[in-house]
Amino acid sequence: MSGRETMVRRTGGMEVKADRDESSPYAAMMAAQKVAERLKELGVTALHIRLRATGGSRTKTPGPGAQSAMRALARSGLKIGRIEDCTPIPTDGTRKKGGRRGRRL
Repeated sequence: MSGRETMVRRTGGMEVKADRDESSPYAAMMAAQKVAERLKELGVTALHIRLRATGGSRTKTPGPGAQSAMRALARSGLKIGRIEDCTPIPTDGTRKKGGRRGRRL
């Protein structure tokens, strides 16, 4: 296995009904548990995690559910090898949204 294949795909929006809860830690944890369940059925025992935030000219920190999803994967009995951050970092990106004086409330 090269690591380029997608074996299981699950998002927070598949787990909760309300739109506002899609990016919550609870939805991420539920999605991670379902992923771990399916991976065990497929015979996978260990994995490497690649973490990605929006990046570019937007936020470079991962969302609120990233840490709880990783914790749920670890708690489910899967062995975690490497945790790699693959957020795109601009070398000289485009201008940030919001204008010269920023977002005013």
